[in-house]
Amino acid sequence: MDNTPPFHESFSSVWPWATPLTSVRLAATHFDPTLLCKQTGEHDLYAPGSSYEGITLPSRLHGAVAKRRAEFFAGRLCARRALWLLDGREATPGMNDDRSPCWPEDCVGAITHNAGWAAALAAPRHACQGLGLDAERLLDAEQAIRLARRVLTPCEAARLDQLPPSEVGLMVTATFSLKESLFKALYPLVGQMFHFQDAELLAWHGIGTARLRLLSDLGRGWLAGREVTGETCLHEGRLLSLVALPAPGLDDAGRATIGT
Repeated sequence: MDNTPPFHESFSSVWPWATPLTSVRLAATHFDPTLLCKQTGEHDLYAPGSSYEGITLPSRLHGAVAKRRAEFFAGRLCARRALWLLDGREATPGMNDDRSPCWPEDCVGAITHNAGWAAALAAPRHACQGLGLDAERLLDAEQAIRLARRVLTPCEAARLDQLPPSEVGLMVTATFSLKESLFKALYPLVGQMFHFQDAELLAWHGIGTARLRLLSDLGRGWLAGREVTGETCLHEGRLLSLVALPAPGLDDAGRATIGT
């Protein structure tokens, strides 16, 4: 009898952010990459077309290390669970040529993984036009200062200089994570790469709701000056960020706006 523990734990759908989004479903799990090798076999894990629980590894990941493969499977398991929670469908996002998740046409979603933890969000396209999700370990002050050089805009850097040392790591981690979530939410809409300097956190008030402003024109209506709402929380020793772009005619909470 094989007594190897399962590769991943049961799913959690507890919403960690302060603001609820009734149209969005969350699925998260803890996973152990070493257990995936034990369950599938080292040879099977690296074989072309290898799969786990009905999820096939894309060809572009055939040469990836075991950790990367485990992250892919854990993230897709969460995505499949989130879609099932959404409307009972049995579907798993594939992988586009640019390595982004390929969601069903009537849905949007986002996937993240960090140090043995994975999560995914899914929402109907009529409620959200984009979703971004990111998980990060909190940086200490020294790590944050190094990262700040490539992540922060001049205004953000000036704000950082005014903070006490105890808040530096949190502020840089949150800014980095929010911009990662913004990219995941916007990239499928604009179809072009953009970078940390193309968006700016407008203020820093600690964990909670945040506003970001685009500093560059990204096309398709997403022009410099446009603002979006994000949110951060602390969850199991990680910082989680979320950017949900409501569908046209809805506000950030998913309610119809006047004139729609």
